[in-house]
Amino acid sequence: MQRRIGVLVAAVLGLTLAGAAPVTAAETAAETAGKPKFPTEITLPAGWQPEGIAISGRTAYFGSRVDGSIYAADLRTGRGEVFVKGTVANSLGMKVDSRGRLWVSGGPSGQGRVYDTRSGKLLASYQFATADTFVNDVIVTHRGAWFTDSRKAVLYQVPLNLPKEHRTLALTGELVVTPGATNLNGIETTVDGRALFAVQSNTGLLFRVDPATGATKAVNLGGEVLTNGDGLLRIGHNLYVVQNRLNTVAKYRLTNSGGTLVSKTTDPRFDVPTTVAAFGDRLYLPNARFSTPPTPTTPYNAVAIDRP
Repeated sequence: MQRRIGVLVAAVLGLTLAGAAPVTAAETAAETAGKPKFPTEITLPAGWQPEGIAISGRTAYFGSRVDGSIYAADLRTGRGEVFVKGTVANSLGMKVDSRGRLWVSGGPSGQGRVYDTRSGKLLASYQFATADTFVNDVIVTHRGAWFTDSRKAVLYQVPLNLPKEHRTLALTGELVVTPGATNLNGIETTVDGRALFAVQSNTGLLFRVDPATGATKAVNLGGEVLTNGDGLLRIGHNLYVVQNRLNTVAKYRLTNSGGTLVSKTTDPRFDVPTTVAAFGDRLYLPNARFSTPPTPTTPYNAVAIDRP
């Protein structure tokens, strides 16, 4: 069934997913600057309850908090289709790696899952934890995929060579986990690629994590606090932090000693955005609408803004 859905999506979106040539920076800049421009809003299915987003080529993937389904949309047209029909509680933070695999965080299911973006086939599933767990976000590095758990002082690492077993990295140092709260959330790599950044939503602190030892140290942001910090995106020396209930995207310039606030961006179309992905000179953010009671007919979308 998943393979049929994947083929349908490729047909609907006009994509050549299998063996497609990578989209170059020049192509994305030309396309997003061309006329007519790509749409600045992507309508998601009613009742979808999005949270995560990943972009590969010209395709954006959106996870659902309802049943773990994944929606694929063409950034050129805004049109899309259900790519994977879910059977678990959540599909939250997600990333696509260089091999065309979509890594997905499973929230309270305690899982991490990996899908083939060409077919929608489930390639691997990992049960990281079974109690008091909330697997929230993921980043892919040359060492593997790293998942955060908002309930525990750990990271989960899955080797890129599937289906090897995962390992649990205990975190030490300055991170203090509050029971029952949303602790570690968004995760990214440092500029040199030697360590990881993770934001703690309930304290607004950003931590540098040593992936070898698990040692954590708070990053000096010049007195700034990342209240409601959620998804992270690093582009070069710039780190973008989505502050969900503040309807804000903060941009920090990373330095050897920490980070300096460059700008804070809001938009009247923001309705509790949770995370962010980039294409060309734009940032795309799904509106989770946490302040709106969800129903099967509640409208949801994602919006694009010019990259600050």
